[in-house]
Amino acid sequence: MREAENLYIGLIHYPVYNRRREISATAVTSLDIHDLARCARTFDLPGFFVITPLESQIQLLERMIHYWLEGEGANYNPTRREAFSLIQVSRSIEEAEQRILHLWGKKPKRIATGASYSPMAIGFEEVRKLLKAKDTPFFLLFGTGWGLIQEVKDHSDYLLAPIEGKGYNHLSVRTAAAIILDRLLSHR
Repeated sequence: MREAENLYIGLIHYPVYNRRREISATAVTSLDIHDLARCARTFDLPGFFVITPLESQIQLLERMIHYWLEGEGANYNPTRREAFSLIQVSRSIEEAEQRILHLWGKKPKRIATGASYSPMAIGFEEVRKLLKAKDTPFFLLFGTGWGLIQEVKDHSDYLLAPIEGKGYNHLSVRTAAAIILDRLLSHR
């Protein structure tokens, strides 16, 4: 039995904000996909969903995944193959949640992340306690661009408190995800 068997992560490319705070879709980046897949494997998560409705981005993801699972990359770097085996492509957050529901027989509890403070946010220790409910799946959402839109946060079961830096608060999503997963799942 894996320790984090009930925690899935989602990298959201839509709906997110752009720098003008308009709802938009962002492009898939190879660095994000590789690094978050490696984080998912490092922390022994059961799945990593990449969410985009854009057909061109879905095709790009499928080529990337194929290369590491069945193409030359599978032999070149077997550990990357392990990490990429966790990736699932979804067109929406709801579609990903339906897949988790199908596996678990219950809808996952959604945990949104963000860089902005909110009085509704809960801390890392509280989420660590929630994750101990091994009969409940959780879906931890990371936004690309300028972050998850407010509606996604409002429709989440929980909002995780942001990572607090020293005045500058604009980490890459892959860096934030690594820090958050370490804080939630490490054995310290």
